[in-house]
Amino acid sequence: MRLAGVDDPHLERDRMPALPSPAPRTPEHGNVLQVGVAHAPYRRVLDAFVADGAELILAGHTHGGQLRLPGIGALVTNCDLPRQQARGLSDWQGVPMNVSAGMGASPYSNYRLLTPPEATLLTLRARRPSDVG
Repeated sequence: MRLAGVDDPHLERDRMPALPSPAPRTPEHGNVLQVGVAHAPYRRVLDAFVADGAELILAGHTHGGQLRLPGIGALVTNCDLPRQQARGLSDWQGVPMNVSAGMGASPYSNYRLLTPPEATLLTLRARRPSDVG
């Protein structure tokens, strides 16, 4: 597994680190899963992860929208992520992305509406050759 992460893009602490070349994908080494991790899923960071070859993106920050309404969904994301991607599994430019609603709330509005706290458990499975391409 190869992890690339940034600090909090919401506070403009999202300079991408210089990354080493990916590990070789050979039968003896197996495949290497490249994962991008960011506190806040700002588009510029997600785009950088995709450009770097991420195959999975993990983020939080949005508190799942924190305030949701039936039929509308998240009212805000507190970043430039589309509101419909404020929580859960979706994709960014074809790369699977999970945004956890997390456990807390914004200090500016310390409550949630129709967005229960969550701890996310993802199960990753190896791709079959028929899944690729």
